[in-house]
Amino acid sequence: MKIIKNRLFNLRNLAIFGIFLFTTTSCLDDLDVKVNDDELFTSEQFYADPNSYKQFLAKIYAGLAVTGQSSNAGSGQSDLGAEADGGPNEGFSQYLRGYWQMQELTTDEALIAWVENDNPTIKDLNFNTWNADNVFNEAFFARVFFQVGLVNEFLRETTEEKLNSRGVSGDLKSQIKTFRAEARFLRALTYYHAIDLYGKMPFATENDDLGTKPVMKTREEMFNYVIGELDSIESELPAPRMNQYGRADQAAVWMLKAKLYLNAKVYINSDKSTEALAAVEKVIGSAYKVAQIPYANLFMADNNTNGAQEEIIFPIVFDGIRTKTYGGTTYLIHGSCNNAVGLTLGIDFGWQGYRVRQEFMQSVGQDKRIMKVPGNNDPEFITNYLDFEQGAKLIKFSNKTSSGENGSDINFTDADFPLFRMADAYLMYAELAVVNGKGNITKALQYINDLRTRAGSPIVFQTALTKDFILTERARELYWEGYRRQDLIRFGVYTAGKNWQWKGGSINGNSLPEYRQLFPIPSKYLRLNSNLSQNVGY
Repeated sequence: MKIIKNRLFNLRNLAIFGIFLFTTTSCLDDLDVKVNDDELFTSEQFYADPNSYKQFLAKIYAGLAVTGQSSNAGSGQSDLGAEADGGPNEGFSQYLRGYWQMQELTTDEALIAWVENDNPTIKDLNFNTWNADNVFNEAFFARVFFQVGLVNEFLRETTEEKLNSRGVSGDLKSQIKTFRAEARFLRALTYYHAIDLYGKMPFATENDDLGTKPVMKTREEMFNYVIGELDSIESELPAPRMNQYGRADQAAVWMLKAKLYLNAKVYINSDKSTEALAAVEKVIGSAYKVAQIPYANLFMADNNTNGAQEEIIFPIVFDGIRTKTYGGTTYLIHGSCNNAVGLTLGIDFGWQGYRVRQEFMQSVGQDKRIMKVPGNNDPEFITNYLDFEQGAKLIKFSNKTSSGENGSDINFTDADFPLFRMADAYLMYAELAVVNGKGNITKALQYINDLRTRAGSPIVFQTALTKDFILTERARELYWEGYRRQDLIRFGVYTAGKNWQWKGGSINGNSLPEYRQLFPIPSKYLRLNSNLSQNVGY
């Protein structure tokens, strides 16, 4: 199977919800375990099975892809509680969907056409006018710290003392050591996303007592913590490409460190470009490579087997049968097209959601990586953001395989999302050489042209390598992969210096106040925890 997700015990029956940073009423109601129910059992019964440790780890990985225990999307069995009981909309709360919307809808790379009644406050992401009550921001915030809570509980249950008390030894104990390193990587990844989106944040680890309200840590404190975690676990993870597909290895650690160091000037006002270069060079020198396959194959239903897996350093794994969700690549594929185009992408119908803004199309020009919908890709000015037919339509992800077959299901999709891939490492190296004066400019040019040649785009010469070119080249290669907001902020053109239609809520676009570089801590959680404080401006 391409996925590692397994059906798990009901987490509520272990009272794991008690350690989550924030809970809804419905979660608290589930803490009473009825051991006479055949479907419920205690934690020690669960851990009696040697496979339980890998199953719990699978649950943490799956938290990036699905919204709950059930394989039926929209079942109302969300990990975050039922919507009727105060939890977020299940589809809205899917991890990748939330992260993608906050990184892309807030930029020139995407504008969504959905109406307010069905998607309350979605327009505020389009317009960069969100506030602390935005439901999409709130849903992602909850999902982030749900993930952290899962990792913390896994680490509590796999200490040396716990394992010895259960008689765990030998090969299984050795495997669990690797599992713990993977779990810590996943927590570091989630905290990195929180650092990027929120700056300061509530912080908890496995060492905190259950029921303790987390304290707020600064962005710099969180940055240093995550770097320390990555340094600590690096040697405990498998070498690059030596772990099961979809699971973290040392290259994933190096890639995450490179991301943190590259953005350190934004995060902690400190230049870490030397450290970024060292991490990027480790990635480039690893067993991963830029796959010599058509660019489109990187985003197809079989990108776990069609050669793309040689390039994808860390994917979020999806399967149309086993990971049914209204987020993930199901959202990205359905949301980007109408019904007619949807049929060509291996799905039953399109949701007519997002397209790109005029300024994006004007900046990237005629590049073969910009996969346009035939006859509907002019850089048109969008006068009515609710009219999906206005604006350029692009294709990125597909539920077709590289041989032209549909994925396993025509509603829920098989394409994995490449959270980290080698092409990005090439572009980070080029940025460090051109913008930061690190590395070798000749090598940077070669990396740029390797990617352009793979896509069938003309090569460029060294005179083309400017700061603006690097930013635009990242858009050409990585559009809709969840980096645009971060890139615009790092290049200093997010709030001002680069304009796009509907930015700031104006049809012609406006500059944004600096505080819009961060999202607010949701009001709901400020009320629940007096240790938390709001970001400036909200």
